[in-house]
Amino acid sequence: MKRPVIGITLDAEPAGGWSKFPWYALRENYCGAIAAAGGLPMPLPHEPELAADYLARIDGLLVTGGAFDVDPALFGASERHPTVKTKDRRTAFELAILRGMHAADKPVLGICGGEQLLNVVLGGTLIQHIPDEVPGALAHEQPNPRDQAGHEVAIVAGTLLHRVTAADRLPVNSAHHQAVKTVGRGIVVNATAPDGVIEGIEDPSQRFCLGVEWHPEFAISAGDTKIMAAFVDAAR
Repeated sequence: MKRPVIGITLDAEPAGGWSKFPWYALRENYCGAIAAAGGLPMPLPHEPELAADYLARIDGLLVTGGAFDVDPALFGASERHPTVKTKDRRTAFELAILRGMHAADKPVLGICGGEQLLNVVLGGTLIQHIPDEVPGALAHEQPNPRDQAGHEVAIVAGTLLHRVTAADRLPVNSAHHQAVKTVGRGIVVNATAPDGVIEGIEDPSQRFCLGVEWHPEFAISAGDTKIMAAFVDAAR
């Protein structure tokens, strides 16, 4: 069976560290998880003017996370928390291709920061810094390694996520300081943390449009593997 082509957004770093010139970065297990699920991973550089060309060549889009934030101006916030760090060219590219994928009803999976950007594209807003906005919040930037669980999430019955995972609860890893605050019209919350933080969203009007705050590419539960498999299958 032909492998569907899954575009995977890259992270970007300025000159310094690994290279004396600006460079792209992508954790290996993003590609490995897509390949294991039967997809053909295709990393996507940040070329906003080429978004339509990439859109025509991919069957599904995985928007990855990273150590940066969505510009609060994109969801109408009048203030910007001092912890907010943006990567404007990356976000410009991801916005362009996400909007194109949604308009074409092609499968999308947003992971961590990718879920947050997906929520903004779908008309929602974000919590800019969980410790300042959620009383008694969990450690969503977990101190233990990312290939271990940081907390559990409760999955909402009847949602795409529930059908895919066949689970009411999942152990998840956690590496974020922002989260979904409000969702757009028609968008469904499909998972929450014990402190009430939204951990997953979906658009039921689409063939497959799912966002999760954790990192299923680490496959720390059977549910994670099912998420990746369902995403790739939807792109066939």
